[in-house]
Amino acid sequence: MKRIVTFIIVVLVSIAVMAGTSPALLDNVRLGLDLKGGFEILYEAQPLEQGQKITRESLIRTAESLEKRANALGTSEPEVTTEGTNRIRLKIAGVTNEAEVRKKMKEPASLTFRSADGCKTPEAGKDGTVDPKDLYCKIELIGSDFVENGAQVGYNQLNQPQIDIKVKDKKKFADVTKRLLGKELAIFLDDTLLSAPTVQQELTDGKASITGNYTIDEANQIRDTINLGALPLKLTEKYSQSVGATLGMQSLHKTIEAGIIASILILIFMIGMYRLPGVIASFGLIAHTWLLILVFVWADFTLTLPGIAAFILGIGMAVDANIITNERIREEMRNGKSVMSAVKAGNKSSFRTILDSNITTIIVGAVMFAFGTGAVKGFALVLIVEIVLSILTNVYFTHYLLNLLVKAGVLKKPKQFGVKESDIRAL
Repeated sequence: MKRIVTFIIVVLVSIAVMAGTSPALLDNVRLGLDLKGGFEILYEAQPLEQGQKITRESLIRTAESLEKRANALGTSEPEVTTEGTNRIRLKIAGVTNEAEVRKKMKEPASLTFRSADGCKTPEAGKDGTVDPKDLYCKIELIGSDFVENGAQVGYNQLNQPQIDIKVKDKKKFADVTKRLLGKELAIFLDDTLLSAPTVQQELTDGKASITGNYTIDEANQIRDTINLGALPLKLTEKYSQSVGATLGMQSLHKTIEAGIIASILILIFMIGMYRLPGVIASFGLIAHTWLLILVFVWADFTLTLPGIAAFILGIGMAVDANIITNERIREEMRNGKSVMSAVKAGNKSSFRTILDSNITTIIVGAVMFAFGTGAVKGFALVLIVEIVLSILTNVYFTHYLLNLLVKAGVLKKPKQFGVKESDIRAL
């Protein structure tokens, strides 16, 4: 009686937890580009100056800078990965304005302080004006000299917006301002002159302000652009694709529909073939699916079509594990063993077989994850997680529930496992 009560409590609590949390979990699953719709760009990186080489570190820094820019768009979790020695792939789900993405990715963000110290007097152009970058030819400070994300919008004494920035090396900034006392220190964003204030005194606190007739929106935009940081490498767009949100949702709905139909057929087969043990196995499959969704949400995985393919493959392997276990148990019963002995022997022999096959698949998945890229990595990761959860639910959990019913005397006849009396061989 105690075992039956334990069985009922475990099942009811599991059902309550899964039913209560599933709606929220499904809402929090992060969908990939191919399911939610969005934009993907493949960039090829090149050195900024001739003679320079692309290092692994510079490629990674460029990818990190791209991710900052993508995050500035307000999108959900952009995916930026390096490929090979000179390529970066950017994926942003939920994007509807491709032009905005391209503009933000290539937006000027190289902040420099320049002076005319030692510069030759430039010639005026055809329109009679002088290019500011020719007038201020000497670069005093570059983007890496400034504190990352250190630009802030403030207000001057006239209550006008200004952009306050900080430098990393206060002594270096003090030396520059001391040398340029009474001279202009121009502030450029790439080749665009923002302002050219005259240095009134030596600045020793490492702080400077960019002033001008800016509106608050213009000041905020300059601040955000500065904080994006300069790209260490030059990027050329080699490939891009757009997946419409409608097409992505259609793919998701069709996939879910197919999965539900397949799952119902599997559950009917399991119950029809193995009776009450089939019901337990089906319950294990449901728990397995719920746990996988839980891991996706907790680990903040992105669900893509390759991930769904791995998900379906994992379900198939979980079904195989249940079939192997139940067939081994039935084989032991056909050999004349009691229900208790058959379940014990069947669980033990099937466990070794299931574990061996799953470990082999995990090794293959690990190799795919280590050497693959993009969708291959996603497929491999989901497959590995699936296998681990399958062992927990479709081996240990279902074995535990089955043993409870067998020891409680609820399952005591071979026919309850789908074994006919005529198939049982005498010992």
